[in-house]
Amino acid sequence: MSLFDKWLKSVAGLAIAFAGALFASSAGVPAAPLVGSTAAVTAASLLGLSPKIPDSLRNLSFAVIGGTLGAGITPDIYDNLSSFPLSILGLAVSMAITMLACGYVLMHAFGQPRDAAVLATSPGGLSYSLALALERKLDVRTIMVLQSVRLFLITMLMPPLLTLFGIMDGKPVEAVAILGLQASAVVLFLSAASGIVFDRLGVPAAWLIAGLLVSGAMHGTGLVVGRFAEPVTFAGFTIAGAVIGSRFSGISGAELRRLGVAGAISSGLALFISAVAALTMSALTGFPFTQIWIAYAPGGVEGMAAMALSLHLDPVFVATHHIFRILALIALLPVLLRWLKTHGGPD
Repeated sequence: MSLFDKWLKSVAGLAIAFAGALFASSAGVPAAPLVGSTAAVTAASLLGLSPKIPDSLRNLSFAVIGGTLGAGITPDIYDNLSSFPLSILGLAVSMAITMLACGYVLMHAFGQPRDAAVLATSPGGLSYSLALALERKLDVRTIMVLQSVRLFLITMLMPPLLTLFGIMDGKPVEAVAILGLQASAVVLFLSAASGIVFDRLGVPAAWLIAGLLVSGAMHGTGLVVGRFAEPVTFAGFTIAGAVIGSRFSGISGAELRRLGVAGAISSGLALFISAVAALTMSALTGFPFTQIWIAYAPGGVEGMAAMALSLHLDPVFVATHHIFRILALIALLPVLLRWLKTHGGPD
């Protein structure tokens, strides 16, 4: 592909993403920038337009999400963290059950190899799953399609489901102020610089973590107060949704038909497990059900974080659980692969 073709596909992808985000916003869709861009770019991808999102913009969008999470961190963060251990334990149990149950379904109902099945169902660990798949010489394409179906379905289903159950069933927390464009640019620049370093060090979700740590440090010390300026958050969430949709580029209709049902069933099961876990933890901890469900839902880390922020749920709670999810996946995936190998299953 020539440089001009890549540029043209990038421009087309961004235009489609922002058009979808603006349409969803005008229609009053919850988490409109994320949902609208995801839907529009996915449709374009399946129609064969092959929209592309430049890596640099993808990384910046993840830094924006991380930075927005970090805006909820205040000097009294340690007092807040002391109330999270039980819900974090619930997240760990929910993740393990999700991977075991959905992996079992993919193996025994759809004949997927055991290693591929568990990697295809890891909630929020697409990049890490694909890296493990390449290392084990597995069918990366199948894992990619199943993961993409899951990301799309969770991103599209969560807003209407949250509306059904009542988004405002708790007391959402909003940042006390909005940063100006200059202050937003400074925080984003420092986050991007840190993201480059973290990425080279091999840190998972490097750009999101960098944005979270830089913004969290600046907000936690009182150096700045408030979330990014609205144009920055809108662009960041829109591009994050476009990244999800662009993963369907190059997937044939035959592949989608062959794996779509498997992906839909396993995604539905994963969403059900996370909902039950969230209901249980809400009863035990008193945290709002919707807030816990967003933290437990088996979507991509960046997508779920963006959705939680769009719905103005507690950013400290969200940030803490999503960081734990990333770390837990790094620890759990190799263990689950060994467990499945020991206890058998179709190869």
